[in-house]
Amino acid sequence: MKTLPLNSIQFRESGIIVDSDLLASFFDISVTSLREAMHAGNLSTLVEIGEGEDSGRTRLTFRYSGKQFSLMREKDDQLYQTAPPSPNVRAIKPSLMQLLDTRK
Repeated sequence: MKTLPLNSIQFRESGIIVDSDLLASFFDISVTSLREAMHAGNLSTLVEIGEGEDSGRTRLTFRYSGKQFSLMREKDDQLYQTAPPSPNVRAIKPSLMQLLDTRK
């Protein structure tokens, strides 16, 4: 598993904020293209909150243009790239996440 910088994704009471450069790099597109995809509803996200023995863990899955990737936040708050669930397993809704633009 690839470890990611802790500040690349922020978990807040108001929602999850994702570093726009990081997300765009996973899909090999520009930040501008990423924002356009979000506004058009072409980028979807899935947030899974762990229960039972997985309590305290969160998996985020991002899907765009036939590609997908997932990130896992472990109980110790470390972020790792992980295997995504099957696209057929869950219904996906348009993205509601916010992007963190670190270039400002």
